[in-house]
Amino acid sequence: MRTTLTWHGHSNFQIVDPAINICIDPFFEGNPSAGSTIESIAAPDLICVTHDHGDHIGQTVELARASGCMVAAVVETAGKLMHLGVPQAQIVNGIGFNLGGTMVVKGAAITMVQACHTSESGVPVGYIITLPDGFTLYHAGDTAIFAEMALWGQLYAIDVACLPIGGVFTMDPRQAAHACKLLQCDRVVPMHWGTFPVLEKNTRAFARHLAEIAPDTALMEMAPGETVVLEKNPDTCGCHDG
Repeated sequence: MRTTLTWHGHSNFQIVDPAINICIDPFFEGNPSAGSTIESIAAPDLICVTHDHGDHIGQTVELARASGCMVAAVVETAGKLMHLGVPQAQIVNGIGFNLGGTMVVKGAAITMVQACHTSESGVPVGYIITLPDGFTLYHAGDTAIFAEMALWGQLYAIDVACLPIGGVFTMDPRQAAHACKLLQCDRVVPMHWGTFPVLEKNTRAFARHLAEIAPDTALMEMAPGETVVLEKNPDTCGCHDG
């Protein structure tokens, strides 16, 4: 079995690996760009929630209760999810975890990192997910660009970064291209665009800025519902010098 990444639209991704099935921000109902339904996806082992906004928490509670999977979230958001009906036994660490922390679930290391945004509970976060074979994916959540992204490029060899490009509520295409330069990521999947009228309509501007600002990062453009195979770049190793 090969490791795959599916984009379900907006910031909703699913990583299916031989060891673990991970959903990130499972926003299906009310998502006009959703490429799938909650009933059609393979049951996850883990849900990672980046922050407490409806278009990111999405159907976390329903999916967790139906599948019995674990849920990763910052402590205060984890508490809210328990209040909404996720059993405490299904919350990673029993209470969630916090910025800088790493929890291992079925062999995958889930590291919680900061995001620059807002949240109705807790703080917004991103995740650096290192799969058992070493493949590393960074999901930024909703965020503005911030200089500390360069640290992730020094600490981790990021194979794929999922970055918002929509503007208005997050980075715009030019800022996201600069984020790729800071992260030193091999590939980037643009997200959080096209879902609502106010957001960036397509990825053309991002592609142009990426070619100018971070030409070493390859654009992985995905359509909602599309699945791609994830393979580690053979030219990269476990971490960058830094």
